[in-house]
Amino acid sequence: MAWAGLWLLLGIVSLEFLLNAYAKYRHLDSGAYGMFMTRRGWLWLHLAGGLTTVLLGPVQFLTQWRRRNPRLHRLTGRLYLLGMLVAATGATGLIATSPAPFAIRLAFAATALAWLTTGLTGLVAIRRGAVDRHRRWMVRNYAVTLAPIIFRLSLPVAITAGLAPSPDLIAALLWASWVVPLLVCEAVRRLARRWRSATPPASRDAVPLPGAR
Repeated sequence: MAWAGLWLLLGIVSLEFLLNAYAKYRHLDSGAYGMFMTRRGWLWLHLAGGLTTVLLGPVQFLTQWRRRNPRLHRLTGRLYLLGMLVAATGATGLIATSPAPFAIRLAFAATALAWLTTGLTGLVAIRRGAVDRHRRWMVRNYAVTLAPIIFRLSLPVAITAGLAPSPDLIAALLWASWVVPLLVCEAVRRLARRWRSATPPASRDAVPLPGAR
């Protein structure tokens, strides 16, 4: 139940953030479009796909729901991966047409590549019947899914701390927004595995940690 609550809380926080972020693109005359105006098709693809993955992601990790609704889990999983592909397509178009410095475009491209790699690895795993491997990779994939949110939260913090919003800072934060969460996921997985090895079965929590198997 604790992990279910954590995933739901994460989904709610992400939804609130996205609604605020996406609201500025509701009107075409919004100043938020800026350099995106001529590339708004790519932007809309990216936003629509990203919203789908952020919202469906936490539901996929609810253990009891997944066990009771396996068909629905598979359906929402397919929709999640479809959203990822749509968002990645939009991201590719934005990167290819971006006037941003190379370091920033490279960081964005690396994020998209990490997203696709973790997601497709998870898909291949479940197609082969490797459920535990699938689960681990999808946890990693969702960590990368949250990279845009983490980046947009960390940038104002860095500026408040006195760092100038330079291309180098933006590129560094883009890399950190998915590398750090992946490292945290791996650390949690290793700690959980050690805990499960050291704890007698009778005293273990009935709900496994995500990616701990």
